[in-house]
Amino acid sequence: MAIPSRHFRLRARADQGEFLELPWELPLEDWPEERLVEAKRGIGRHVVRFVHLNHSFYALKELPPPLAEREYRLLGELAEREVPAVEAIGVVSERLGVDGDELEDVLITRYLEFSLPYRLILGAAVLPAPEASIRAALGELFVRLHLAGFFWGDCSLSNALFRRDAGALSAYLVDAETGELEERLSDGQRAHDLAIAEENLVGELYDLSAELGRDVVEDPIAFAEDVRLAYEQLWRELTADEVFAPDDTGKLAERLQRLNALGFDVEEVELVSDGNEVRLKLQSKVVESGHHRRRLLRLTGLDAQENQARRLLNDLTAYRAKLNRAAEAPVSDTAAAGKWLSEVFEPAIAAVPAELQERRAAAEVFHELLEHRWFLSEKAGRDVGMKKATASYVDQVLRPAADEKTPGLEA
Repeated sequence: MAIPSRHFRLRARADQGEFLELPWELPLEDWPEERLVEAKRGIGRHVVRFVHLNHSFYALKELPPPLAEREYRLLGELAEREVPAVEAIGVVSERLGVDGDELEDVLITRYLEFSLPYRLILGAAVLPAPEASIRAALGELFVRLHLAGFFWGDCSLSNALFRRDAGALSAYLVDAETGELEERLSDGQRAHDLAIAEENLVGELYDLSAELGRDVVEDPIAFAEDVRLAYEQLWRELTADEVFAPDDTGKLAERLQRLNALGFDVEEVELVSDGNEVRLKLQSKVVESGHHRRRLLRLTGLDAQENQARRLLNDLTAYRAKLNRAAEAPVSDTAAAGKWLSEVFEPAIAAVPAELQERRAAAEVFHELLEHRWFLSEKAGRDVGMKKATASYVDQVLRPAADEKTPGLEA
């Protein structure tokens, strides 16, 4: 049997050789099963398939040529602006089928490891208080997108993925094909985007409830409204003007400290004085998220979600205080971070059996381990120590847990 000629054009940032071997001459829905990974995903307009190449998972989405190229570009620009979104790896274009017919392009994105689809979170109840966690995560994702000047246009639970973040969730954009990236969004654009989101969220929640035969949230309409309220509250805190007396300079420091506590930094502030009062102005384009993540990365080289980073930094601060009490001279942040990494964090992660290390991301494991140690110590009335806490955590929490590195994927 003659091997059909293959005609396609591939632009890829990684694993180019592996991608060349895939059957691009076939529509995705006709690919042989041995090439694919089974996956549970949300409802979408396009054919999506998952593959496992060179120890990584990738999502392949078939799109008309203009849309595939556009989404590839948008995801790349969002990555440059450090917006939480899936990573665009490549585009396959100019595909000809076995009969010489033109096929749609394929967008390649890297599968977001340790991410949870909303169907798993709400349907299987893998988290305590999942409604509140998803609402807060979606609200913050919307804020971060709008701060970057991105109009989503089709916000839905199916178009987002969620990662554990020290007892909470962080949300990531999955689908950007309807989006628009501008220098800055108007208030009208932001309001329109939120209105679309509310309508989509309500519909999806009712659909999932009908599919499962039970309510997945108490009130889908109230759920969607709470996402908008979470967004509006965070947006006001990040961008609203603040007025104070000329001699009350502590107001500026307090505002910046509140922003840091929320996980945001401000590149610059504008102060306008008319003699009787000072108005503090914050422009959305100079408000940047990831305050704790950047500090943890700078000190330790560890990349974590924002809440995870805050939790790890708190433990590092306590460890540094302990070192200072025992030392003759103050210990620097850098020196303390190095000792904490080698004497606290790395031994704790290494104590987890190899077969269980893909149940959670390392930073989440450490957070949960600290929580478990606190719980055991409270129960015992004394500090039980890290060794005993780790053994208990592995047996009681991690061993019964599902593998979350690639949930919903079956090779």
